[in-house]
Amino acid sequence: MHFGLVIVGDEILSGKRQDKHLPKVIELLRARGLALAWARYVGDDRDRITPVLRDAFTGSDAVFCCGGIGATPDDHTRQCAAAALGVPLELHPGARDLIVERMRDVAREQGLPFEPERADNLHRLEMGVFPRGARLIPNPYNRIPGFSVGEVHFVPGFPVMAHPMIEWLLDTRYAGLHGAHRRVERSVIVTGSMEATLTPLMERIEAGFPGVKVFSLPSVDHPVHGRHIELGVKGEADATGAAFAELKAGLHALGARLGAELVR
Repeated sequence: MHFGLVIVGDEILSGKRQDKHLPKVIELLRARGLALAWARYVGDDRDRITPVLRDAFTGSDAVFCCGGIGATPDDHTRQCAAAALGVPLELHPGARDLIVERMRDVAREQGLPFEPERADNLHRLEMGVFPRGARLIPNPYNRIPGFSVGEVHFVPGFPVMAHPMIEWLLDTRYAGLHGAHRRVERSVIVTGSMEATLTPLMERIEAGFPGVKVFSLPSVDHPVHGRHIELGVKGEADATGAAFAELKAGLHALGARLGAELVR
């Protein structure tokens, strides 16, 4: 199983807010020996969100979707999820109970009577209206839950809520996968060579070591190494060791100047 990430919100695409989800999800996955396979950004537009979610539901990846599950006019993710699935929206009983419990606590903290039939409280129940068949994702911040349908998981856009919820999913639903994508990267700084010259060597390494990927990261203005290429391999530890040794032998044969080596 691979992992994907969908981030919803005009505020990210306009630059009003800086995305904190992508680096954090990468960090959470890496800490568990897992890796992010892909990520997509989409604005608050139902015609764009729905096909993105339809792709997620019909795929085989586990997908985390951050943002747009509130109950304001610019929140469309719940409705788009239902449309993508072809199922109705309905108030989830468990979500209703959690939201009511949260409203009761807020009223108590403010020293006010709890009035569940008040218009604003009735509107808050919209946050528990999910596609039919959804399962709840607990929210340790304020108890307002997210939801899952299949392997697609919906959490709020607020990082303080979203990240613990994603971590909970990783440590419960996907605990059995921990370590499945643990990878090693080994690379070397190469100067005095061009990528076009090194490409045949890169192709030969990938062909000779199935499961190993070769990567090339050129830089023209590095403060320490100046113009250079970071050339390396990534994959399972045993395979990368042999592939890296052959890569360096090939670089020496080409007369490349090698600098520092890096292991990640």
